[in-house]
Amino acid sequence: MLQKQAGVSAWLFSAIVMILGVVNAEDPYRFFNWNVTYGNIYPLGVRQQGILINGQFPGPEIYSVTNDNLIINVHNSLPEPFLLSWNGLQQRRNSYQDGVYGTTCPIPPGKNFTYTLQVKDQIGSFFYFPSLAFHKAAGGFGAIKILSRPRIPVPFPEPAGDYSLLIGDWYKTNHTKLKTILDRGHRLPFPDAILINGRGANATSFTFEQGKTYRLRISNVGLQNSLNFRIQGHKMKLVEVEGTHTMQTTFSELDIHVGQSYSVLVTTDQPAQDYFVAVSTRFTRRVLTTTATLHYSNSKRPVSGEIPGGPTTQIAWSLNQARAIRTNLTASGPRPNPQGSYHYGLINISRTIKLESSAAQVDAKQRYAVNSVSFVPADTPLKIADYFKIGGVFRVGSISDNPTGKKMYLDTSVMGADYRAFVEIVFQNHENIVQSWHIDGYSFWVVGMDGGVWTPSSRKQYNLRDAVSRCTTQVYPNSWTAIYMALDNVGMWNVRSEFWARQYLGQQFYLRVYSPVESIRDEFPIPKNALLCGRAAGKQTRPL
Repeated sequence: MLQKQAGVSAWLFSAIVMILGVVNAEDPYRFFNWNVTYGNIYPLGVRQQGILINGQFPGPEIYSVTNDNLIINVHNSLPEPFLLSWNGLQQRRNSYQDGVYGTTCPIPPGKNFTYTLQVKDQIGSFFYFPSLAFHKAAGGFGAIKILSRPRIPVPFPEPAGDYSLLIGDWYKTNHTKLKTILDRGHRLPFPDAILINGRGANATSFTFEQGKTYRLRISNVGLQNSLNFRIQGHKMKLVEVEGTHTMQTTFSELDIHVGQSYSVLVTTDQPAQDYFVAVSTRFTRRVLTTTATLHYSNSKRPVSGEIPGGPTTQIAWSLNQARAIRTNLTASGPRPNPQGSYHYGLINISRTIKLESSAAQVDAKQRYAVNSVSFVPADTPLKIADYFKIGGVFRVGSISDNPTGKKMYLDTSVMGADYRAFVEIVFQNHENIVQSWHIDGYSFWVVGMDGGVWTPSSRKQYNLRDAVSRCTTQVYPNSWTAIYMALDNVGMWNVRSEFWARQYLGQQFYLRVYSPVESIRDEFPIPKNALLCGRAAGKQTRPL
């Protein structure tokens, strides 16, 4: 016992030493010590091998406040390499901590790595997940909650409770078998079910007091399907989307696309009984539905009646809802100044990037691409190779700004971009599925979306005043979505499909936001404890 305490004390000391000089010592620290293992889970009533963090599935919730320093020591007790990534955390000036293979060396079996994250100038609802080897299909994900600092006003009264809900599609099949299907060049079958907080139908319950208002932070941590969320007999007031306080629009049901996070307020203003919480797939021939229970603490009746139905394949309904989600311009964000004080619509665009997704066979195997390039990982993380100036790992400009019309091919695709540029990115979808796109390191303004093919005249319908700022956006079938993004965060950033099989089979690339001034003002130096692998193995980071 004394040896274990001494080990933890030594880790805390070394962690503090490690972060001095890298983060602002005036901001609070929160320490986490996680052990990642395989273990038996039973989300659908049958035994499965899941990824547990400290024995938990889903993993522990990260509770934090704006500007907190999160020191997360991850012990990898799996028999293979492992990484965690942090969906929506911007890693300001510090893409080394992003936890995807393009930026961070995997944690070897039996070893540990301490992430040093700061939730700099961020609030809101996010999640973490395992980024390697299709581990996401086995668990290892958890909620991230970033509260406003005490003196920063929040545009709604403090709720009676604050709950995280992780929803997502799920397979009974072991993740290694799913990975093998993909590695052999095949598509995955349709998922088996939907989980709510790691449990199947009727297995999760939330107890609320009648007459009070509660906050639900809902994240779609699944592998491919858009999901519709609703509560029997109750309305939901949307208040926050991925770190942005929104106009407080009321919805009966809410579409949450894969990788997205929403916060809603729910008031228990109905008769004292139990009610269905329902989640179902969207835009699928076969509709999967699962339920949880909203239990009034003074309930006199169990849940009854039919499970509330939701929309199924209606695209126009979802598009109109997406357009209704707008930024609350007068509310404070992570800082006291109003969210509307940054007038993104008045800034000149310095570059337009058009990204077109595609699906095809390459060497008789299923692959997915962006602008005809299907991404393949290099033998060394790109950010590590960039720091050590290791040639031959990747080439900046290996993916075009625009669709090329070429036949799909494999490459380690990296797009270069200038620090402080202000760019327009158009996601063009010619396929018959809803897509979901995420950009690490950034939030962006979703200025427009519509059916058909984007043209310069499409800018006439842009929202240049109060578009929502977020990190994950959907693109509807045979449609386009346009975003504005200020490139104010130097680093190597993953741009990816959140449809996880597509991401795994190449529908991603890296955006290298570069500043020629090698200054800590623009980017933190490589972490002293950075793991080094591939062609960087044996090199030195910085003196401890």
